[in-house]
Amino acid sequence: MLPLRVPILAVLVTLSLCQYYDYDYQPNPVMGPSAPNCNQECDCPFHFPSAMYCDSRKLKFVPIVPTGIKYLYLQNNLIEEIKAGVFDNVTDTLRWLILDNNQITNAKIAKGTIDKLSGLEKLFISFNNLTEPVIPPSKSLEELRIMNNKLSKFPSGLLTDKENLTSIHLQHNDLTSEAISGAFKGLKKLLSLDVSHNKLKKLPAGVPSSLVMLYADYNVIESIGAGYLNKLPSLQYLRVSHNKLVDSGIPAGVFNVTSLLELDLSFNKLQSIPEINEQLEQLYLQANEINKFDLSSFCKFMGPLNYSRLKHLRLDGNNVTHSSMPADTANCLRQASDIMFE
Repeated sequence: MLPLRVPILAVLVTLSLCQYYDYDYQPNPVMGPSAPNCNQECDCPFHFPSAMYCDSRKLKFVPIVPTGIKYLYLQNNLIEEIKAGVFDNVTDTLRWLILDNNQITNAKIAKGTIDKLSGLEKLFISFNNLTEPVIPPSKSLEELRIMNNKLSKFPSGLLTDKENLTSIHLQHNDLTSEAISGAFKGLKKLLSLDVSHNKLKKLPAGVPSSLVMLYADYNVIESIGAGYLNKLPSLQYLRVSHNKLVDSGIPAGVFNVTSLLELDLSFNKLQSIPEINEQLEQLYLQANEINKFDLSSFCKFMGPLNYSRLKHLRLDGNNVTHSSMPADTANCLRQASDIMFE
């Protein structure tokens, strides 16, 4: 399994580290005139004429995009409105549309704009004032970021034909479990889903089996559905910190799945260590109410080949200390280089 995980891990590390502004291409400051095929409000470098940089210019509306532009950067402006016709020259050729850090509302996005972009691969529209998602018709869409808006609903079916979508970021919104109950139907290649900092009472339903990374921190989740992780055979990273999980909301063996490498249950209300699989490498349980160290949570059996692969375990902020560890802990947690109690 390990060789298969290495390339996926590299992709996910990139997704995690470049969560907000990885626009991938940041050219040297433009010196001299722009390429001729460029809006006068913006810059189009001669060495990269298919990109148009209109970021950080105090624009209040999206300028008309000329033919030939594939990458459009409009972040850090004062844009309130997207007028009809601005994308007419690039409806099937625009690949990236970056609209982060503006003042866009759903009411000011005219029909025939984003809803006509059939070739879009990346849509970043975070830090705006949207109350519902804006989804282009493009079947080539790979990355969708609508973080830090005011989303309270995500109608079912909007992503049904987005078979190439690999990353969705919806953190810092007002979404409930009911609002996203059918949001992820039809997705087949999704690797990363971030729904942290919302109002979810349970982990999102209907996520595809391809998922590798699921972040649901800072919600109001009280329980995990029995068998939930069995439907996600590729899941390696699960974060449910800063929720309201209690022991009765953790079914026996729910986290005992071989795919998981990292599990974050910190800042909840657990009183015992849940059962995990021997393949888990990172377990975060700090700031719970744990009062006993049960070795069977980590190892059902111990032998030459039966031991936990856990490397890092955090138990600080609980009611256990080093003295709580059984005498044979070393035989179970052979690879644990870091067990933190305080």
